[in-house]
Amino acid sequence: MNIKNILARGVFLLSLAVVFFACTEERKPIIPMPVTDLSVENLIPKPLKIIPTNSAFALDEFTGIYTSKNATGFEAVGTFLADKLEKKTALQLPVNDTSLNKIERVIYINQSDSTELKSTEAYQLYINQDSIIINANTAEGAFRGIQTLRQLVPETSNDTLAVHKIWPVPSGKIIDNPSFAYRGSMLDVARHFFSVEDVKKYIDILSYYKINVLHLHLSDDQGWRIEIKSWPKLTEIGGSTEVGGESGGFYTQKDYTEIVTYAAERFMTVVPEIDMPGHTNSASVSYPFLNGNGKTPKLYEGTHVGFSTFDTRKDTVYSFIDDVVREISEITPGPYFHIGGDESHVTKKNDYIYFVNKVEKIVQKYNKRMIGWDEVAIADIDSTSISQWWASEENAKKAVEKGMKVIVSPAKKAYLDMQYDTLSKHGLHWAAYIPVDTAYIWTPEGYGGIPLENILGIEAPLWSETISTIEELEYLAFPRVIGYSELSWSTPENRDWEDYKVRLANQAPFLDRMNVKYYPSPLIDWKKSKFSYETIEKD
Repeated sequence: MNIKNILARGVFLLSLAVVFFACTEERKPIIPMPVTDLSVENLIPKPLKIIPTNSAFALDEFTGIYTSKNATGFEAVGTFLADKLEKKTALQLPVNDTSLNKIERVIYINQSDSTELKSTEAYQLYINQDSIIINANTAEGAFRGIQTLRQLVPETSNDTLAVHKIWPVPSGKIIDNPSFAYRGSMLDVARHFFSVEDVKKYIDILSYYKINVLHLHLSDDQGWRIEIKSWPKLTEIGGSTEVGGESGGFYTQKDYTEIVTYAAERFMTVVPEIDMPGHTNSASVSYPFLNGNGKTPKLYEGTHVGFSTFDTRKDTVYSFIDDVVREISEITPGPYFHIGGDESHVTKKNDYIYFVNKVEKIVQKYNKRMIGWDEVAIADIDSTSISQWWASEENAKKAVEKGMKVIVSPAKKAYLDMQYDTLSKHGLHWAAYIPVDTAYIWTPEGYGGIPLENILGIEAPLWSETISTIEELEYLAFPRVIGYSELSWSTPENRDWEDYKVRLANQAPFLDRMNVKYYPSPLIDWKKSKFSYETIEKD
C-alpha cells in the first residue's frame, strides 16, 4: 500500500476502535486463532504472489463489510460478497452499517490509487487478525479479489475456537494480476438450446474462477437462438428445432439482456456470435433469399457441417446482416461482435473474402470490434479485428502478419466438447481426447509460434452436438474449464500440474455445493464432501 492508503486504513480502523471500546459491554473475548498457512490454500487460479503470516482472521457474526465511499461499483461488490458468504456460512454480514453495533472485525473493500496495481483487474488482499482489506483501483479488480477471499473461507466452521461459529481465514498478503485480459469460455446454444437459468449457472461458476468472457454461439445450421425484431421468422422458424429434432428454443431480446446484465454484475463480457457465411441454414430456411448453395433450404437436425452459405453477392443479404448486427449490438454493451466465418466449405474463396470484408465494415459501423474464427485472416481485414485460432496455425500466423490479436483456442487442447477418453459419456474426439492433465499441461504463451504480444487471451469453446442438458454441459466443462482459468490468469512460473491437481481436488466441496455434475477424473484424488446433490443451497 502507498502512504495515502496506509493513512486511510489507519484512520478507518481507529474510528472502528473508538466505537468498539465505547461499547465494551457488546464485545466478545479475543478468540485464539489456529496457526494457518496461506501459501498452502487451494486457490484457483493461483495468485501472482502469496505471503503468509501464519495467523488467521475470525470470520463470524461480529464481522462487518465496508467499502470506500463514493467509489463506483464498490458497494455492489460488498453486497455481492455478503450474499455469497451468507449462502456459504449462514452469516448475515452488514454492508456499510454506520452504527457499527457488535462489529469487532472488518472486511474493507478499498478503492486504491496505487500505481502497483497494473491493470483494471489487479488487486491486493491483506488478511490480518482483525481486518481483511482488499485494495483495487476499480470495482472490477475488487470483484476479482473477493473471489479469492471466497475460496479462502472454509466450507465448515471451526466450532472448537469459540462459543459461536467462526470460519478462520488464513492471514497474509496476496498480490494478484491476470496474465491475459481476455479469459473466456464459449457456449454453443445453437446445436442444443440452453435456458436463461442454465446460462446463469454457468456464468456463476466461471466468474468464481475469474473467467471474464462468455462467448455465446447464437446461430448455426440447426437453430437461430436470438430474437431479431425486424426479421421475426428467424426464431419462429429457424429457432424451432435443434440437433436430434428436439423442440429448440430462443432468447427474446429481454432474455438476452437478462443474461448480459447478470454477466455484467460479475464483470463478465458477453460476446455474441452470428455464424456466417457458412453455418447459416437456420437463417436461410427462415428467409430463403439469403441462401447461396443452390438448394431448397429445409430445417436441419443433423451434425454435418460445411453445406450452407449465404449468397455473398446479393445486396439484400447485407441489409439483413446490418439489421442483425444493429439489433444485437444495441443490447450488447461489450466491445466485440463475433461473425463466425468457419467451415464455409461451399463458399467460393473470392466470395468468402468479399463477404468478410463487407461484414467487418458493418460490425465497425456499430462500434464493435470484429472477431472471427481463424479462417477470417485470409480476407483483407484490418488490424483491429481479432482472429480466434481453433484449427489452422497457418491462418493464425496470417493474422499476426496483419497485426491482429489472436484468441488462442486450439481444438486439440482447449475444446471442451472433446471426450476425456474412450469411456466418456458425452463429447466427440475428432480433434483429440483431452483428459484433465492434457487440458492443463501446455503453455498458451507462444503456443504454435504466436508471439505473446499478439495473444489477446484464451478461450475454451464448448460445442453442444452431443449434449442437451445442464448436467451434460457440466460433465464436459468441469473440471477442465477450471484449468483453463489458471492458464489464462496465472503466470507460467505459477503453473505446475502436481500442485494444481491437489488444488483441483479440493474444489470438490464447492462444486458439490453448486450442484455441478462434474466429471470425477481418476487422475484427481477428489476431496470428499459433506454435500450431496440433493441437499444444496446454490452459492
